[in-house]
Amino acid sequence: MSQLVFLDQATLPDIDLTPLQQLALPLYCYPQTTPSEVLPRLAEATVAIVNKVELTAATLAQLPKLKLICVTATGINNIDLIAAKQAGIVVCNARDYAQHAVPQQAMALLLGLFNQIAPYQQAIQQGAWSRSEQFCLLDYPIRQLAGLNFTVVGFGGLGQATAKLAAAFGMNVLIAERPNTEYVREGRMHFKQALQQADVLSLHCPATADNLHLLNAESLSWLKPTAIVINTARGSLIDSTALATALKNGTLAAAGLDVLDVEPPPVHHPLLQSNVPNILLSPHVGWASQQAMQQLVIQTADNISNFFAGTPQRCC
Repeated sequence: MSQLVFLDQATLPDIDLTPLQQLALPLYCYPQTTPSEVLPRLAEATVAIVNKVELTAATLAQLPKLKLICVTATGINNIDLIAAKQAGIVVCNARDYAQHAVPQQAMALLLGLFNQIAPYQQAIQQGAWSRSEQFCLLDYPIRQLAGLNFTVVGFGGLGQATAKLAAAFGMNVLIAERPNTEYVREGRMHFKQALQQADVLSLHCPATADNLHLLNAESLSWLKPTAIVINTARGSLIDSTALATALKNGTLAAAGLDVLDVEPPPVHHPLLQSNVPNILLSPHVGWASQQAMQQLVIQTADNISNFFAGTPQRCC
């Protein structure tokens, strides 16, 4: 009988797995799986369910019973797609499950920076408001979103949803064209020009070989010194050292990041150092509302059901 094996179920904590259990196939769940445990755990599996566990060409070559890989995420850079195709293994992912959660996180980071939430909270805890000679505390300037330019890089479902929220705050939405192309589609703006006009730059691209360090020392220099960078996409889009330098030099006003290029980041990561100012970090949780994670399980069950029905969906 076909087996379903979920290798890193702890990435979806406290989520109802009933949609997977209702498939009436044996389901084996492991909270986490180390590289050395992948082969023995998948030896009898027909379906592998993974979030961030890597499935390499060498691993897939030793799993003749494996027919389907379901990624409980949109990003699939942890799967060797070429090797999977050669082995006749279908790879499916989840899509648009966090179409509300990720834009909400992007705006939370943006509002946290513009409204100085963390500095004011810290000041209050340190007694600054209690010592104030007037009713309020005005130590940290607050900026208004209305009328500013919100540049979106990556205008898929999440980019579009975030742009709608920005527009609701009265911001002017600019859509950047792909970099390194002369042709600019209608309604979009040349990449460099879009960055030069940005008051807020929000990234919503998948991670590919072509956009590694999309924001580097050169492209960061195109931004206004008053600009803010928001990244709820993938950490590899930004050169962390270049971003840290820009923040320390004051050539960039601030950054709000839900992702880093190494996750979890080492303590010596350049963006975790105490001398990097005006940075607001969250630990890759933008996708992780309870509703979004439940939708992941539902989509995964749907992918498995459709595969066995001979009509695979969301194939990569």
